[in-house]
Amino acid sequence: SAVGRGPEVPFSSEAYRISATSRGKELRLTLAPLGPAATQDLVFRFGMSGSFRLCPAARLPRHAHLRFLTRESPPRALCFVDARRFGSWRLGDAWQLGRGPCVLSEYQAFRENVLKNLDDKAFDKPICEALLNQKFFNGIGNYLRAEILYRLKIPPFEKARTVLEALKDQEQARRKKNPSLTLSKKLKLMRENPDLLELCHTVPMEVIAAEKNLFDPDHSDNYAAFKNWLQCYLVPGMSSLRDRNGRTIWFQGEPGPMAPKGQTSRKKRAQLKADPEALTPKVTMRASKRCSRAAAKPPKLAKEDEEVADGPRKGRARGRRKATAAPASSEPDAPVKAKRSRQTSARRGRGEAGSP
Repeated sequence: SAVGRGPEVPFSSEAYRISATSRGKELRLTLAPLGPAATQDLVFRFGMSGSFRLCPAARLPRHAHLRFLTRESPPRALCFVDARRFGSWRLGDAWQLGRGPCVLSEYQAFRENVLKNLDDKAFDKPICEALLNQKFFNGIGNYLRAEILYRLKIPPFEKARTVLEALKDQEQARRKKNPSLTLSKKLKLMRENPDLLELCHTVPMEVIAAEKNLFDPDHSDNYAAFKNWLQCYLVPGMSSLRDRNGRTIWFQGEPGPMAPKGQTSRKKRAQLKADPEALTPKVTMRASKRCSRAAAKPPKLAKEDEEVADGPRKGRARGRRKATAAPASSEPDAPVKAKRSRQTSARRGRGEAGSP
């Protein structure tokens, strides 16, 4: 793709197979020619919205930044699609340096890597921030951290070392009490009384084991299934705060002793589209129109809105505060639009129009 940010892929073959291996938040594709040619490896990171789609080559989706064509007639294309262009790929088979063992495929190594490094400064931070550190929690992202902490009722802004040292003490006590536990008994205990590190493995496994692709915004039933699976993240009634990296953490109850100062916890309210008659007399006509437009959004757009909420939001927060402080205008919408139109025309007349 002309607008793709990744490097050119120096590979061409009349016939080849693609295989894939994942580790944490990375995916390695291996392009293996069926004839005498060199194999090519690519390692992908998906960012916020990256995905692969198989579609007719004549009808490529927007933002298909890399395409692998099939030999069929008519051909299809396996596309790396990334609307936000936060994802990336690089040549070669090496995983990114500095990432720890995978929470899924290398669980025991992942667990040991965390517990033996609790003196690292990464664990001076709140547990919600430590869970996004890929040096120790390779594979855990924003929605997973919220679900994991919610299930264990751990305040998101409790100090990470405090949470994990308690877990280490519990593990040592369990070993002393039952030194001859078999693997099957250990697995049974893990299922019945999971700790935080065990949930880092089992919660993402729930998503992977689902029969449907829960994250496909093009299929509303799949996206609805994912929304129903969530217990905390973006769920009405839950509270939210931004951590020190600008990421929104969803939780229930007290935030914990390391919560950012100067923020007030915001609760997610039920969508007005569920009860369009619930508008109170205090809601202005303009706000009512905005709610109606929001209710008409398809699932894909709604998902994108939610994802934007996880990024840095300083500018948006300032805009909201300014809008809240201003008194509600009693003027109808039409004159405001006309005023903006006149201002735009004036700028164009002076040659000050911005780029499209």
